[in-house]
Parts: sequence; C-alpha cells; structure tokens
Amino acid sequence: VRVLHLKENIASLAQLLASTSHGGFPVVCRSKPDHAEVFQGTIKRLELCMLLENEHIFEPETNDDTFPSSHPLSYEKITVEKLPNLSRLTVLLNRYATDPRYQQLFINLEPYVNKSAMSVQAHFSLQRTYIIFRTLGLRHLTVVDQQNRVVGVITRKDLMPLPLEEKLRLQLVPQ
Repeated sequence: VRVLHLKENIASLAQLLASTSHGGFPVVCRSKPDHAEVFQGTIKRLELCMLLENEHIFEPETNDDTFPSSHPLSYEKITVEKLPNLSRLTVLLNRYATDPRYQQLFINLEPYVNKSAMSVQAHFSLQRTYIIFRTLGLRHLTVVDQQNRVVGVITRKDLMPLPLEEKLRLQLVPQ
C-alpha cells in the first residue's frame, strides 16, 4: 500500500505521483516516535497535484512534526473541477523529483486530509463493504487492522463481478 504522511517530502511525493495512477492515498502518522503509523484519513491525487502547483506552501525540514504557521490554501483553491494541465504537471513532477532542492522541502498535508474518510477492518464482510461502496458512491476504501494501521485499499474495480463467461469457465475447468 502506498501511504502518505502528514509531513511529506516534495521529491518523494513527486516520484509517487509520477510512478502511480492511484486516485487517492491513505494518510498516516505516528503519535509518538515509538508508536506505529496509524490511519488519519485520505487525500485525492487531484488535490495533491493542485498543492504541488503552489510552491510557496513548501517548507524546509524541521526536527519535529510541527510546521511554522504557514497559511494553508483555501478550499476553493484546491478543489478541482477540471483536470490539471498534464504537460505542465509532468514537467513539475520531473523537476521536483530530480532537483536536489526539493529533497529538503516538505509539505504539510494535515489541512487538506479528509479526516472523515471511511475505513473498514481487514476482516470486514465483503457484502457490507459492497453496500458501503454502492450507498456512499465511493471510489476507494482504506482497509485497516485492529490497531488502525493501513493494510490495504479496496477500489470499486476490486468489487466488480467477473463477466459471466469468466465465472462459467472457471467452474468448468477441472480442479
């Protein structure tokens, strides 16, 4: 599972977005250095792309998990009603991933994380998971263990039934 942290390195984030096509990512954090990373919420790929187009919110690394009092982008600024300019985004991601300056810069994702995102336990009923997807119109759902650590992500595609022909073929093949 590809997860993000509340405090995320710009170069790592750019590499992740360039190398995957995931529509959203679980966000995790450690409450204390010796504790496990636990699920905090989710953030959409398009929101991350909008954030990366605003370099003024990048900040240098600090020794702790706090950030100086920067002004987060407004909700209207990061809500996406259209796709970003893909050629411009590709150039940005490449620059962030290869330029050494961005290895030292971080972004505070906390103001942008959907902290009310749904999650299900690893042994949750598949039927109830399907009902949650259908009822809420979800695209993805984070799977956590009993300690609230991310162990997986279920997408709508994961819950689509195989075509009838494929099901029949699998049943007719001798064991």
